[in-house]
Amino acid sequence: MVFLLALLPILWLILSLGFFKMPGFKACPIALVLALAVALTVYQMDGQDAASAALEGVALACWPILLVIIAAIFTYNLSVHTKSMDIIKHMLTTVSKDRRILALLIAWGFGAFMEGMAGFGTAIAIPASMLAALGFNPIKSILVCLVANSVPTTYGSIGIPASTLANLTGLDPIRLSSYISLQLLPLNLICPFLIVLIIGGSIKALKGVFLITLLSGLALAVPELIISSFVGPELAVMGASVVIMAVIILYSRFQSSEVPEYTMDIHPAHVPLKGGLLACLPFILIFIFLLLTSKLVPFIHGPLIAIKSSVSIYTGEGGVPYTFVWVNTPGILILLAAFISGKVQSSGFGEMLTVLGHTIAGLRSTIITIITVIATAKVMGYSGMTSEIAQTAVNATGSLYPAIAPLVGSIGTFITGSGTSSNVLFGNLQTDAAVAINADESWLAAANAAGTCAGKMISPQSIAIAVGAISLKGKDNEILQAIVKVYIPYIIILGIVVYFGQALIS
Repeated sequence: MVFLLALLPILWLILSLGFFKMPGFKACPIALVLALAVALTVYQMDGQDAASAALEGVALACWPILLVIIAAIFTYNLSVHTKSMDIIKHMLTTVSKDRRILALLIAWGFGAFMEGMAGFGTAIAIPASMLAALGFNPIKSILVCLVANSVPTTYGSIGIPASTLANLTGLDPIRLSSYISLQLLPLNLICPFLIVLIIGGSIKALKGVFLITLLSGLALAVPELIISSFVGPELAVMGASVVIMAVIILYSRFQSSEVPEYTMDIHPAHVPLKGGLLACLPFILIFIFLLLTSKLVPFIHGPLIAIKSSVSIYTGEGGVPYTFVWVNTPGILILLAAFISGKVQSSGFGEMLTVLGHTIAGLRSTIITIITVIATAKVMGYSGMTSEIAQTAVNATGSLYPAIAPLVGSIGTFITGSGTSSNVLFGNLQTDAAVAINADESWLAAANAAGTCAGKMISPQSIAIAVGAISLKGKDNEILQAIVKVYIPYIIILGIVVYFGQALIS
């Protein structure tokens, strides 16, 4: 009975979001109320401790999570406002006329870049609308973008799902992100092949593009693993996406793979180098700023990271001061890059503030959702509810638990539509389960993050975003039925990797 009460906020989210189709900004505040009620009445949590636990969740949500989300979406919106995004889209179509190559470049490469940069549906909506506009089958356009957007999810919005998981669980972000990249490595290699198979309709479509398809997978897997292992989660996908696009562009320049069956009738105009660089300036500056302030450049990183304040928020046992890093945090660096590039692109300061205001207003539902879901997770964690759920799950599965750890993460993303929210809901559950079975906490936390990538494909929110982007109403169920066929093998592969990988890393 106690277990069911501990599970009540999560059960509510499953029902409200999954079955009642209630929006997150309405369902998540109710989940917080339920968590507080159970914590106070069943777990006998002190009222002040419960309130301060929720307040710590609010602090974490606002700084740095929402700061990064607002900054990333603002940068994208400013690029649309200055017409830079139109130039970037146009540049991508000059690479090849082969629909398989274009699908890899736009859905896999550019889609990964948009996920690493902005996330929150932009990496599905924009590439899908681009493919449909070029003449691709609308259903196939959506399917390849759902597949392509899966594995980059955990490093979306400058790595915010993974870094949030590290903040929430107290794990080392570099070790955690390196484990995530290891677990996703097989899927990183498989995804480009699935994209080509979906676009071509059969395995015959790989003829003539097998090498570039394999290179496209390696171009994500290898840089992602290196960046996440040495720098951290922030640039893991954004940096790798640049490598993907560079590999595809260089391959297409020196190796023609065009087959009449897959050749498209497009005639894009040439984009001058200066104009292309100017359009890409916001993203170039973000990459440079994040790299220069990372641990790879200690004489810059050290002084900037020291500009911080520590505040004791949670008043109960086990509380530690919460630290606000004021300058060397991705959100501030992204905003700086956006305003500098906006000025270079001839946008006035007032004009940019207007775009920022519209961005914040457009994200108000997301802001409410994230604040309340993280506050819920904090209350559940400090009260002992998360530990109760984890212990019950371990008792039911025993040493086999690592095999279902990715499934837990995927369910969280299916429910909420967000890798960040899934990590918030189940991150501490995974580490508690790891302690119970004497497993590596970082490895099982990483399994949750890897599982979110599979859940992202079948999330009703992801499908709705894609369908809305190309005005394909009424096809949601058809798309879900098709993408579930990819989701099931994904989860099986991840379960095998996590289960057997646990023994290897131990």
